Amino acid sequence: MVNREMNSEGGMTRRPTQEDVARLAGVSQTTVSMVLNNRGHLAVPEETRRRVLEAAEQLGYVPDTNARSLRTRKTYTIASIIPDITNPFYPEVERGLQDIADQHGYDLIVYNTDGLEEKERQCLLSVMQRRVDGVVASLFHLRVPDLRPLLERGVPVVRLESRPQETGPLPLDNLYVDSISAARDATSYLLDRGYWPLAIIASKTGPGPLRLQGYMTALAEHGLSVEEDLVVDADFTEHGGYLAAQTLLERRKPRAIFAANDLMAMGALLALRESGLRVPNDVAVMGFDDIPAAKLVQPPLTTVRLHQKHLGRRAAEMLFERLAGKAPSWGRSEAMPFEVITRDSA
Repeated sequence: MVNREMNSEGGMTRRPTQEDVARLAGVSQTTVSMVLNNRGHLAVPEETRRRVLEAAEQLGYVPDTNARSLRTRKTYTIASIIPDITNPFYPEVERGLQDIADQHGYDLIVYNTDGLEEKERQCLLSVMQRRVDGVVASLFHLRVPDLRPLLERGVPVVRLESRPQETGPLPLDNLYVDSISAARDATSYLLDRGYWPLAIIASKTGPGPLRLQGYMTALAEHGLSVEEDLVVDADFTEHGGYLAAQTLLERRKPRAIFAANDLMAMGALLALRESGLRVPNDVAVMGFDDIPAAKLVQPPLTTVRLHQKHLGRRAAEMLFERLAGKAPSWGRSEAMPFEVITRDSA
């Protein structure tokens, strides 16, 4: 059956095929498939690749993804589940995922959960209904038993985590930045420079408790005890940090504030500025994540860099290693680097 589409005069014209592209470019259909599906990028000479792409553009060739899916039993789609698409931390992660997905000829679907358990479950259900080929997920509430139905369907999952996770027999991989160690180093940086009393703005969800634990560990290592009036709970937003900093100032002015993410740190900067306090002369501020805006605020934010784009790229690489059958059958757990970035706020 010939595949046809409407032309500009309202008649029917045959839709260009890979055979047409191959004929115009003077190459085999296999070569066209390798170029258009982003495979064999080292095996196909650059001049040949250019001819294929120019021929495809000249003919107006568009891949028939439905036909490809029927032929290969793949959807050529991966999904990413994140807690907050408005948090600047996550677009860099998604960029890393997209870069690797593009190399493999895959599309990327992004789900936003707002960090809510109900939405995490809705997203997981949608992923199963769409029959995506793989999932990268940052989940605040769901655990391995919740992911089991997806894994038992042969859909690999890579979790972005805040600490090491136990591995098991299912194709569930864990990519993590050790939030406890990172927060410990950030807190120690401030204590070593004489910043005391040192407050923390954390959260009871996601990585918040782990970063609080890192703060407490550093205090103990410096012979200090946790003082309740220096610990404030907030959500991972600029507004949350703003309100938390106001609460701290009402209780007792700290010499420094460690915020569990950069958005909260920026909210704290605003609250301190409105109170007539100078940063870092009166109160120093430390963030966490090193989002792009961290170096643009005034003063530029001292923070913990998590290398988000690299995190996204490595998560996607782990996923495609599984899809290509190049990963062990059991789950893996892999650490990612972090570093304290010194700027003017502390």
